[in-house]
Amino acid sequence: MSQLFYLKKCSSTNDEISKFLLYESSDFISLHTFNQTKGRGQYGNTWSSTAEKNLAFTLAVKTGRFTISDFMFNYYTAIVISDFLANLTGNPVKIKWPNDIILKNKKIVGILIEKKKINQNNYFIIGGGFNILQEKFDEISNAGSLLTQTGKHFNLDELALNLHDFLIEKLSANPSEKEILDRFNANLFRKDEISVFELDGKRQNGIIRNADENGELWIELEDGLKSFYHKEIKLLY
Repeated sequence: MSQLFYLKKCSSTNDEISKFLLYESSDFISLHTFNQTKGRGQYGNTWSSTAEKNLAFTLAVKTGRFTISDFMFNYYTAIVISDFLANLTGNPVKIKWPNDIILKNKKIVGILIEKKKINQNNYFIIGGGFNILQEKFDEISNAGSLLTQTGKHFNLDELALNLHDFLIEKLSANPSEKEILDRFNANLFRKDEISVFELDGKRQNGIIRNADENGELWIELEDGLKSFYHKEIKLLY
């Protein structure tokens, strides 16, 4: 059983969904808006969004449904969302480690996953900021939208409903951690390509080799193969 709720305007769907979890007993509860005023990204980043052009979407699911690690859950969520967008657009979609979604070299989705205890239940709170119809990104040069990257106009209401159904279908499955890790690495943005990274304030070339089960990214740099956690190194693209 699932529920999909809508708010005309809210500060953050990840924050507001807590109110719905107090009264609903569904296995999957989603909340969405097309006017989010204070979106949050990973590690304290902000996520700005033009009203009525984009989708802020949050799905809450009880952690007890899953036996995989938190890192694998994050990876699997990124895989599911990238699959949804690949099916929707008919284009290859990549995952920029750890969980940004890339379409034609532009970030079109940012994902924020949190764990919260609400009403005596533990939840994964999966938040996604989806750039759908926005055309200008003055302050974020590496951002794009489904419109800018495909030239297609998508109906926001239909997209939200289809996303809700797709997430529930895929998150009801129980893939193995090996399957998740293999698929994540197969879709990894700029894997095995020479890229430019910023490390300790300096730029250098490197090659992404793989992400591992501990949430680290392995990069072959000029002085050898090294692993990094998020925010320890920056991929420039």
